[in-house]
Amino acid sequence: MWRRVGVLAAVAALVLAADAVSKALVVAHLHEDQPVHLIGNVLMLWLTRNPGAAFSVGTGETVVFTVIAFGVIVYIARTARKLYSLGWAIALGLLLGGAMGNLSDRIFRAPGLFRGDVVDWIAVTRFYPIFNLADSAIVCGGILTVILAMRGQHLDGTRGDAAPAPASAPSDPSDESEQAETPAPTDVER
Repeated sequence: MWRRVGVLAAVAALVLAADAVSKALVVAHLHEDQPVHLIGNVLMLWLTRNPGAAFSVGTGETVVFTVIAFGVIVYIARTARKLYSLGWAIALGLLLGGAMGNLSDRIFRAPGLFRGDVVDWIAVTRFYPIFNLADSAIVCGGILTVILAMRGQHLDGTRGDAAPAPASAPSDPSDESEQAETPAPTDVER
């Protein structure tokens, strides 16, 4: 279990570090509303500040998103105790790192504590929302979670829908008939 928790922590730390470094570079070198076109209008670096959630939904509810991010972090930390699957360790690490990356913006960036705007900077066409590395990690972690669930992979490393049969249950119907044919001891035999 501890190896899997180590993988979860390492993935989360990598995502958090990459997100923080990329946002620091973007804020230092890009100007808002002046996109840098890497591949025409298909891929751009475009600094924006998002007070809402994905797709700028709920721009006036920044505190709510902060509470949700804290909830996700607490849930993943508690779930890690049951973790024996490498796939789930990676998925939860991506989700944890992404949640922590955006939460750090909510805590430390303007306009204030727990109300900060998230720095977004990756634009894929003008019609798709602008996002960051933390958002990408959350999406990849979500996709991996769906794949693991569809394959029947559980957090504890087991697979499938059915629980394993108890060891005391007979596995062959002929065993039941042998047990039924054995006569009960009589008072004389006891």
